[in-house]
Amino acid sequence: MSLLEVNNIKKSFGKADILKGVSFSLDEGEVLSIIGSSGGGKTTLLRCLNFLEIPNEGEIVLNGKKVFYVENGIPTVAKDAQKGMGMVFQQFNLFPQYSVMDNLLLAPKLEAKKSPDYKQKKKEILKKLVAKAESLLAATGLSEKKDFYPCMLSGGQQQRVAIARALMLEPDILCFDEPTSALDPELTGEVLKVIKKLREEGRTMIIVTHELMFAKHVSDKIIFMADGNICEMGTPEEVIDHPKEAKTQAFIKSDLSATEY
Repeated sequence: MSLLEVNNIKKSFGKADILKGVSFSLDEGEVLSIIGSSGGGKTTLLRCLNFLEIPNEGEIVLNGKKVFYVENGIPTVAKDAQKGMGMVFQQFNLFPQYSVMDNLLLAPKLEAKKSPDYKQKKKEILKKLVAKAESLLAATGLSEKKDFYPCMLSGGQQQRVAIARALMLEPDILCFDEPTSALDPELTGEVLKVIKKLREEGRTMIIVTHELMFAKHVSDKIIFMADGNICEMGTPEEVIDHPKEAKTQAFIKSDLSATEY
């Protein structure tokens, strides 16, 4: 059984059909990259998977549980469906009024407070959360920045904080929406190194990216999207090196910014 099954997801805004029936599956430990020109539906698909947008039609199954479905014409999202998906945004979305450490701890603390024994075990729980945050900061090379505020960090450092924050809730799948698009070229490499390390650790990931050569080297599967549809899906060698569809061929050929990593 696949970790994630996406079946016929459709999404429209008014009369504009953004996703026209997207289906794919993802196994545990796999990395899927989604490529394509702007306006093809990549980010909308990622937002639907995280329920930041609610699809109009279709079905999403995560870990064997139906977390989204349409019944009697009514889109339904299962309780706590978002827990399974972690999201890292283009623009970092860190809370500017909080330190790096507090950015990592905010959501886990709120989640911990829902536990019936939180009051009795508060100190123990918080101690474990702090230790976990420190471990993630060390893994992303940010231990010395834990008391800094976002405005004191470079874009690359902020994005690494955002990655660590997403990992704090232990999502089944970690999603990235163009994780390097807001960065200067010299800062892009440090973020891509963290993502490559996560792959080596066996993290299941979905990455919307314009970095074709990075996608080729880090992915198990690649989806090429255009006009709200999956035009081509396969291994990196199939989609990037030997694309079959004319739209994929034109996109790969036109991408002159591809760089080896």
